[in-house]
Amino acid sequence: MAVGLAIAGEGRQYNGRITRFVVLSCMMAAMGGVLFGYDIGISGGVTSMESFLKKFFPEVYTKMKKDTKISNYCKYDSQLLTSFTSSLYVAGLVATFFASSVTRALGRMPSILAGGAAFLAGAALGGAAFNVYMLILGRVLLGVGVGFANQAVPLYLSEMAPPKYRGAINNGFQFSIGIGALSANIINFGTEKIKAGWGWRISLAMAAVPASILTLGALFLPETPNSLIQRSSDHHKAKQMLQRVRGTNDVQVELDDLIKASSISKTIEHPFKKILERKYRPQLVMAIAIPFFQQVTGINVIAFYAPILFRTIGLGESASLLSAIMTGIVGTGSTFISMLIVDKLGRRTLFIIGGIQMFISQIMVGGIMAAQLGDQGGIGKGYSYLVLILIGVYVAGFGWSWGPLGWLVPSEIFPLEIRSAGQSITVAVSFIFTFVVAQTFLAMLCHFKAVIFFFFGVWVVVMTAFVYFLLPETKNMPIEQMDRIWREHWFWNRIVEK
Repeated sequence: MAVGLAIAGEGRQYNGRITRFVVLSCMMAAMGGVLFGYDIGISGGVTSMESFLKKFFPEVYTKMKKDTKISNYCKYDSQLLTSFTSSLYVAGLVATFFASSVTRALGRMPSILAGGAAFLAGAALGGAAFNVYMLILGRVLLGVGVGFANQAVPLYLSEMAPPKYRGAINNGFQFSIGIGALSANIINFGTEKIKAGWGWRISLAMAAVPASILTLGALFLPETPNSLIQRSSDHHKAKQMLQRVRGTNDVQVELDDLIKASSISKTIEHPFKKILERKYRPQLVMAIAIPFFQQVTGINVIAFYAPILFRTIGLGESASLLSAIMTGIVGTGSTFISMLIVDKLGRRTLFIIGGIQMFISQIMVGGIMAAQLGDQGGIGKGYSYLVLILIGVYVAGFGWSWGPLGWLVPSEIFPLEIRSAGQSITVAVSFIFTFVVAQTFLAMLCHFKAVIFFFFGVWVVVMTAFVYFLLPETKNMPIEQMDRIWREHWFWNRIVEK
């Protein structure tokens, strides 16, 4: 079964269709997203488990159980506890720059393979941990895996996808993240009920399942035509792969564009230096701004700490984990909807709709918690469920806007000569601010209390305005002709070379 398409580009057409070969290849590569999502979901769940806290973070457990005077907002404020969550992102930050060189020199597939293998080792260490240092070393290895996977997978998906369906296929990465996080929440809900108190080991060790699938699957992944041309002068092999990927023999127009892009790419010795040039200024701004904004939506507050947050508003240990499952289902479902509509409505429309939705729900959650949740006691059951519903609305808004599009747009805007470097900058900025948010959130919750939701709400207003004024639409534009959107934009055309 294949869907025919022809993409117009500067008077020329790209021929092709969605083939089973492309779908299967992209599904396997997107397992890298499952790894990332599983890790996000699992860390928030195990850090709300009393048996886990008692073994590795006894001061937090004591504070939670025995200190009746401590504020609701401060029970989980521990730098060591947040180091467990955020150590992954420091490792990922370093790894992504090594991954850039591997991706450029050896191809997308070896980076995906390295990511799966590192994640496999980290899962084994985490599940077997007997002290906090072993636990954090396992997190560091997971970070190396995530750094390689997040660098290579979005590029792989964007390069394999036909232009008309690039948004839907690339959004599969965020959908996979959602699947991974939801799976983690379900596993946490089950393992928390193990009376002997070792359920957290299962939660951490189960990361080996998607890691094994990705590692083995990567051995059979085909390389993208873009990468084959970039790394070799054998254009015949690249043409054969392009014909197989597009499901047609008539690929000469697209092949010519790839060869042209590659010839420019091969003259560039230092892509990180090259991306600083004026003509790449729009791409550099987007590579920094989009992942930064994605993190200051506040989503990782929900993703990392949803069970802790729900316990803060008065839900029990099991109920808080169940609530995290519900928000995971909402997030995954909304991302699936985004996959269906992103290439029809466009990137800008979804960014703006999602931004408005997130802002309204955040302000309402902040207002309820400011009015109803004091330093001691809880809030009424009705208000607890209202907060849960509003967080679901917020997660849905993120799930069809900044969640998938925060990965899609950067992966499709870079020309081939700076593509690997640009993606590394995107991933690095994402890791830096994920680390900052993860490391500071529990302290911010303690000091800002409910105001923290207004803090993130203001950032949502800023990022929505940024998209409205500065991000051109990229839907249906062939990836090797993307420079046109900057030359035709009211602001960027004054900066880039005509």
